Amino acid sequence: MAALILPAGLLVVLLMVAPMLFLARISLNHFSPTELMVEAMSAENYLRAVQDPYYRAVLLTTLAVALGCTLLCLVLGFPTAYWLARMQSRWKSLATILILFPLLVGNVVRSAGWIALLGNDGAINAALQGLHLISAPLPLLYNAFAVVVGIVAVVLPYMILTLSAVIEGIPRQTEEAAANLGARPLTAFRRVVLPLALPGVAAGSVLVFILCMNAYATPVLLGGPQFKMMAPAVYDQFVRGNNWPFGAALAFILLAATMVLTVVGSALIGRRYRR
Repeated sequence: MAALILPAGLLVVLLMVAPMLFLARISLNHFSPTELMVEAMSAENYLRAVQDPYYRAVLLTTLAVALGCTLLCLVLGFPTAYWLARMQSRWKSLATILILFPLLVGNVVRSAGWIALLGNDGAINAALQGLHLISAPLPLLYNAFAVVVGIVAVVLPYMILTLSAVIEGIPRQTEEAAANLGARPLTAFRRVVLPLALPGVAAGSVLVFILCMNAYATPVLLGGPQFKMMAPAVYDQFVRGNNWPFGAALAFILLAATMVLTVVGSALIGRRYRR
């Protein structure tokens, strides 16, 4: 058994653990405009990131967008996942492929499509103005709304497929028994389906939340230069500012925030499931 696990374990260490340790060491160095990076063992980069109001606002924006997108995916994805899990038709495979289809398109191409839809001269504003419902274009692009729409379009299939796999394991007889005992459909959903589907809710929410926290292309292309999230901020420090120590510190703050909220959320849902 150990021999079977060893190759995968070594691959994880080489591709994930070793780069993270190297990045952690970089985050403790000093930044110099002339020498770029001076070897040191200091936490000044972390203190700067925590104390700077700009980066605190960026982190809060990232958390708000990630939590909002996760909740929206859960609300939109659960009905679709239930419908897909309970489907008894030859078209079920086609429905699954259609749900997976957005994942076949790259984030940049998908964002370009949203720009064509949401821009001032885009299809949505053109249609609304053509119907004389608005007199001036609506500001649908380069704001939080566009970012949320773009991220949800990317991560929603993950939520649907995760929930669907768990709901398929819930016997239909449990819902039928609840209906025979006089439970209305909403009551049966709240008291029977939802509690049994909590493992899928936890798994899907964790996956979607992690993807939202680390989104890069969608915030950059749909949010514009004024809308900042943590992943683009990390990129800016590494590539544009050449400040590797501070960029590494931001990356670890993003990682820590993602891990803490993921663990806390999973624990809360797990405790609810055990009850």
